[in-house]
Amino acid sequence: MTLASPHAFPSRTTRARTELLALWQLAWPILIGQLANVGMSVVDVAMAGHASAHDLAGISLGVSIWNITIITLMGLMMSVAPLVAHHVGAKEFGKVPHLVRQGLWKALGVGLCAMVLVNAAAQVFDHMDIEPHVREVASGFVFIISFGLPAFTCYRVLYGYSASLNQTKPIMVMSLAALALNVLVNWLLVFGVGPFPRLGGLGCAWATLLCVWLNFLGLLVWMRCATAYRSTWPFGQWEWPHPEKLGALWKLGFPIGVTYFAETSAFGLIALLIAEFGSREVASHQIALNFTSLVFMVPLSLGIALLTRVGQSLGAGDPVAARFRAWVGVNAGLGFGVVSATGMALFAHQIAGAYTNDPAVAALAANLLFLAAVFQLSDSAQVVTSSAIRGYKVTRSPMVIHLTAFWGFSLPLGCVLGLAPHWLPWRPAQAMGAQGFWIALVVGLTVAAVGLVLLLRKVALDHLPGQARNV
Repeated sequence: MTLASPHAFPSRTTRARTELLALWQLAWPILIGQLANVGMSVVDVAMAGHASAHDLAGISLGVSIWNITIITLMGLMMSVAPLVAHHVGAKEFGKVPHLVRQGLWKALGVGLCAMVLVNAAAQVFDHMDIEPHVREVASGFVFIISFGLPAFTCYRVLYGYSASLNQTKPIMVMSLAALALNVLVNWLLVFGVGPFPRLGGLGCAWATLLCVWLNFLGLLVWMRCATAYRSTWPFGQWEWPHPEKLGALWKLGFPIGVTYFAETSAFGLIALLIAEFGSREVASHQIALNFTSLVFMVPLSLGIALLTRVGQSLGAGDPVAARFRAWVGVNAGLGFGVVSATGMALFAHQIAGAYTNDPAVAALAANLLFLAAVFQLSDSAQVVTSSAIRGYKVTRSPMVIHLTAFWGFSLPLGCVLGLAPHWLPWRPAQAMGAQGFWIALVVGLTVAAVGLVLLLRKVALDHLPGQARNV
């Protein structure tokens, strides 16, 4: 018997590099697309900030509800992605069209319900102690963009379908096209260029609405023309909603939606809770949140790609590869966290100054960006790890961890530090405003990261055959 050479099998380091390259090849178009999508919010906030402080505050309040809504909807629609990835890994391509069609039925129903709910949520502005113009901009922003929610939910189904087929470049191209349209329409309508009316902050809403529909319709047309989708094309036949399949999609997607809601609400509700401190406090929070959301797209994109990689490995019946891919992805996210934390700490004042001409707002925003630098490692770890866990089709336990971290720790602690309610026996001598809430976010994100890393370790081990658990 001839013994194999020690060089016959790639080393663990070589395997990690190969997997990291494969992950990045899948993730970078997603990243460009995500940056373009968040870039639309950046453009909205930046242009509204240069229109007036009141427009910026109004957009900040409207965007807080919009972000909570669309990120929650992203989670609800994410149930399609791991299921398609498993079918692709198992080479069960014939099962994909039915799954996507049912996902679109779910998306249509959710999008229409969301239109009603988001306008109901906007009624909170009428009960807030804010300037009349700020209230008008915030309410108008939410009303206009609500008509884009059915298109957004359907787009997220197509997004998950395309990414699970390893087709991420169409997502990137359409997102870049939407960003270009957003910049143009914002410029025309916010400032009233040429024959177009000067709408101020409401111009941002019209621009966002147009871009949401462009993303959906453009991706649909691309899929119809591209050969990569022909074997799994979901529109080859008509079918009505199937309660059993819709139930399975809800069972998997609802916990993800709650998870996303728990996290984004912890950030988004801050704008509403600190409104009593005035427009400058709200605007500084929105600037810091906007930039950190932009940075967050890197680990989020790695996570979306990692979900596909892990799901395809499990579909192919290889839990050992799934575990290896999961931890390579988590380490990649941590590495980026170090880079982003360093950059935010060093350039906080320059970043804030790029958003606004108001020195007081810029100074407040820079302080929040310093705190954001502190939680970069935790934030990167928790989003990548939770995506890897979803690749295993496990969604309830991450939901519990996120609810505990953000609603059990972040929001209560943030209210204590930020608002210093007089009825509490222990509270700061003076309310810390947005800064108090951001300190609480550091705590909540750390709790989430630790809990999810421990959960991934358990889930990955549970899926391994007995002889492989010590490898």
